[in-house]
Amino acid sequence: MIVVLVVAAGAAWESAALAALGAHTGTVVLKRCVDVDDLLATAASGQAQVAVVGVDARGLDATAVARLDDHGVRVVAVLADEQREGGQVRASRIGIAHVIPESAARALPDVVLEAAADSAPLASPLTSPPGPDQQPPGAMPPMPPPSPPNQPTHQPGRVVVVWGPAGGPGRSTVSAAVAAELARRGRRTMLVDADPYGGSIAQQLGIMDEVSGLLSVGRLATSGQLEERFNTVQRGLDSRLSVVTGLPRPDRWAEIRPGAIEHLLELGRRQGDVVVDTGFSLESDPNDLGGRPARNQLTLGALEVADEVLVVGAADPVGLSRLARGLVDLRAILDAASQAPVRVVVNRMRPTLGWSEKDIGSMVAGFARVVGLHFLPDDRPSVDRALVSGRTLLESGDTQLTRAVAGLVDAVGPPRASRR
Repeated sequence: MIVVLVVAAGAAWESAALAALGAHTGTVVLKRCVDVDDLLATAASGQAQVAVVGVDARGLDATAVARLDDHGVRVVAVLADEQREGGQVRASRIGIAHVIPESAARALPDVVLEAAADSAPLASPLTSPPGPDQQPPGAMPPMPPPSPPNQPTHQPGRVVVVWGPAGGPGRSTVSAAVAAELARRGRRTMLVDADPYGGSIAQQLGIMDEVSGLLSVGRLATSGQLEERFNTVQRGLDSRLSVVTGLPRPDRWAEIRPGAIEHLLELGRRQGDVVVDTGFSLESDPNDLGGRPARNQLTLGALEVADEVLVVGAADPVGLSRLARGLVDLRAILDAASQAPVRVVVNRMRPTLGWSEKDIGSMVAGFARVVGLHFLPDDRPSVDRALVSGRTLLESGDTQLTRAVAGLVDAVGPPRASRR
């Protein structure tokens, strides 16, 4: 006997669905839940195997579907006949594999039994929807998700993640400079501010954005709409460079659910290069009892899908000490994730410190396997001019610093064949 929970909120299909489920010998309705919150609370009791929910139910998103799956409850979505196509796409994107149109409510028990028997993991909003041979009787065949608007697929880019230890070594400045240089070379480039401790890219580049791009990413990824509304989370600086602005306040990191940043970066890679400014911490802090994501999952998620990692460290004694410890921690993370090549960028290099590039190279070699070591000169006037005017370093003129950034981008090189 399959125990079923129903959330219909007085929908037109509710009576027919309850009648069909009640008449079938293999199903029994445990409760008609008033909303998705009630459904989640009831599912936690472990008494039900399937939930029948209208696909447009308020609060039904990827997070809710994942929590139901954690409780062993499969979801069957009922679609209004006039919303079949859009409803099917949304169901697939939030992880619902079993759907049925309301006009076929009499076949609902068969779909419920199929859902209960399905032992495979539910489709994630970050994965492809199930194929036609996986659909239960009475369900509609899956609709392929629409291609992202105006995004070419013939020349994928790469994800360049910029990380560095605590202490403000210049992660954001380097991220913005590298992204601007890639765009100057004709590459379609997206700069993402993914620092969970508070973004600064928007302020650096003079972007007055009332709506955080990263928070929009979180909402759209959870609802399964990020792919189709991908362009809306970006602010264009010119025809080749766009920015996904960061968190407006550090305390809003919990609004970005797990998987959202990875989804964003994979979509960005389809249209060109992506440069990601991350936070400093690599700690894998556990989720709290409220089900919130780990704070550093934005940084760790970006590193997981990185094609190249630029590690920024300051050239002073404190900065180099932090860089050495950070490289050890980073190596452990990358060995378990993407194994992306690492380049070390020593920022604010100046002769008054008393050591040479060779000295620093010897130190770095003892702590990590790196494919390149690069030095950016200390050029406070150029950085200040860019900050005050809200422009990128490239727009502040041809300087020794911008030439060093160009050399760094030369070393990163053209996109390689995908590792995936």
